[in-house]
Amino acid sequence: MGQDSGTSPQGSRVWHYGRKLSALAATVALTFIGLLFVTFLIGRVVPIDPVLAAVGDRAPAEVYERVRIELGLHLPLYQQFLVYIGKVLQGDLGQSVLTANAVTTDIARVFPATLELATAATLFGIVLGIPMGVLAAVHQGRWPDQLLRVVGLFGYSVPVFWLGLMGLLLFYGRLDWAPGPGRLDVFYEGLLDPVTGVILIDSALAGEWDIFRNALAHITLPAAILGYFSLAYISRMTRSFMLEQLNQEYITTARVKGVSERAVVWRHALGNVRIPLVTVIALSYGNLLEGSVLTETVFAWPGLGFYLTQSLLSADMNAVLGGTIVVGAVFIGINLLSDALYRLMDPRAR
Repeated sequence: MGQDSGTSPQGSRVWHYGRKLSALAATVALTFIGLLFVTFLIGRVVPIDPVLAAVGDRAPAEVYERVRIELGLHLPLYQQFLVYIGKVLQGDLGQSVLTANAVTTDIARVFPATLELATAATLFGIVLGIPMGVLAAVHQGRWPDQLLRVVGLFGYSVPVFWLGLMGLLLFYGRLDWAPGPGRLDVFYEGLLDPVTGVILIDSALAGEWDIFRNALAHITLPAAILGYFSLAYISRMTRSFMLEQLNQEYITTARVKGVSERAVVWRHALGNVRIPLVTVIALSYGNLLEGSVLTETVFAWPGLGFYLTQSLLSADMNAVLGGTIVVGAVFIGINLLSDALYRLMDPRAR
């Protein structure tokens, strides 16, 4: 008799992966519902009346009551939460009081700027932070290690808004090495048709190299300021991972066999460090996406952080909560991507 397909090795693998995917989907769904629950509670706890924010404090009582019913605020809380989940799943984050646009429309307009800034800052942290961490581990206890640790500690300790203001004062106000705040000079605004919303990509695709150079000049200083905090985190974790690897027996074996020190450090030790570094870089990237509020405010960078700041000052809770949901969803996606990359790079994790 033929073997039952349900108990065959192939069938077992399909069942195994199906269970894993189901568990992953359930985890993501519960995490997202938890995020929605927190934002829903925030929207109900803050001392801001969404009806007054929509109609104004001079609206007649009948207008106030009509809008209250339209917003569903007359329903019990559990029904309000269910309605809230349904609207979010349909992509409806409400209407912004500040701009009178749908919140999703506003976020789609400003989020590429935050994505561009956070990506540039993360690249800055990777390019400088990993070599710094490696060098600190190789020279453990000596002056390069002490110097690099001080640089990292400074990045953890200094407030980003102060560092941004000092950067503008020095490099823009005094030395005139950097352009002013914003993504582009006024002369170039409106000359480029947005495709992705990321000016560096759109200008390169259009062959507008003057705009590309101007955008690159504008992003350099805020990306360096924001990326400094990524650098501090990545360099610290790289140093920790490298110290652990450099004390392993396979490193001693490689040195005994006559492998050059450069190959031992940069090929063997760093090669084994790259897997946990994926998670570190992913977390750093997610933190920069949600933590760029102060940097964008200081540099008048028209991204999600700047949009949320202006919305919060205007008591526009739909925009604030909508932006929070988007950032949380992006953070969940980044964690899923890092987990997938981890499994792809390390067969033991599959």
